[in-house]
Amino acid sequence: MTPTLVRQHLTHTGQEPRVDRCARARDWSEIQERMLVPLYEAVYERLEVGAGTRVLGLGCGSGLALLMAASRGAAVTGVDSSAPERLALARERLLPEEWGTRPRARIVDGHPRDAADAETPAYTLVTAFEPIGCLAGDSEGLAGLLAAATPLVERGAPVVLAGWGPPERCTTSSVLRVATKLADPLRSAGSWRPALRDDLEEVAQRAGLKPDGSGRVACPFGYADVDSALRGLLSTGLFDAATSATDQAQVDKEVVEALHPYQRRDGTVWMPNVFRYLIARVP
Repeated sequence: MTPTLVRQHLTHTGQEPRVDRCARARDWSEIQERMLVPLYEAVYERLEVGAGTRVLGLGCGSGLALLMAASRGAAVTGVDSSAPERLALARERLLPEEWGTRPRARIVDGHPRDAADAETPAYTLVTAFEPIGCLAGDSEGLAGLLAAATPLVERGAPVVLAGWGPPERCTTSSVLRVATKLADPLRSAGSWRPALRDDLEEVAQRAGLKPDGSGRVACPFGYADVDSALRGLLSTGLFDAATSATDQAQVDKEVVEALHPYQRRDGTVWMPNVFRYLIARVP
């Protein structure tokens, strides 16, 4: 049975469905974002994030990674210009008055240069946790953001990039192939593609950063049911090109069909995945 997505999409009389971006942001923060918690934890543990760490989170979205760093005692600043609805949720999570005597948190709607503050010491860690290497062109612009952030960072400080692991290690790849099948083949940008081995290193090189280690982390995607899985996956934006090329009903139908092999007897959906991270250094 195809799930009903009343709050995910608003119908109208135009040629394409209009996305309810507030509902999508909620689906991201409530369903999908937690799938990357093992990645955040692995990075923070390896880099010993804690009191004294000053984090600049690029593309911070709804702020879960920042919240986890702040819970370790770090001072956090999140920057994003692409998802105001997610940023609104980040502010709900990281309102300064919520923290009392803990390090202050800042959420900046804009460019990394907007995170500059004469009263704030240089950052000691930069994170770009939005995984790349899954959409054609998804790394474009990231190198520029990283280059703009480095003047705000201590020399030698780590910069963390994240990406999808090899398709053979990511069960979700078989579901994401629906996006490629349905997307307009003439519009390569925004359509799914398999992750490449050196995606992260190439971005670091373009940003003038020096690679200094990497790791892989198991991040299984687990959902209460097919409806939650569909809403969570759609909230990533990875199916937007397919939706534009066809229609929402067709995308929903084919994603649900692709999810069936991963649905357990109790109705839950479980898809093992591996994500990769790269640690680079500011020269």
